[in-house]
Amino acid sequence: MQKDEIIQLHMFLLQLRTQLENMAEKDNSQAFLSYDEMNLFPQQVHRTKDEHELAVFELSKGIVDLLQENNRSTFQNTYDSLERMCDRLRTRKDKKSNQDESEEDKNG
Repeated sequence: MQKDEIIQLHMFLLQLRTQLENMAEKDNSQAFLSYDEMNLFPQQVHRTKDEHELAVFELSKGIVDLLQENNRSTFQNTYDSLERMCDRLRTRKDKKSNQDESEEDKNG
């Protein structure tokens, strides 16, 4: 991977961490201790590719640890959130489809 791709993945995993921590039922600061000690953020583009790559693996390791600790409720909350998002997207798609059909009826 190129450095910019690793940085993008780093940013995504950091956002995922935040979401999972918000959904977790207990304090999980230990899961990300190694990452936090690195004191490296995706916005620090001047840092080396290797540093960002290590950060990606440390975040991934913490995410897996977090999911293992909270597996049942966290996975259920994640599933429920994804289901709500799918419902919203389906509704939006159906509305657009209905609008397109009424436009065709007017023009056709």
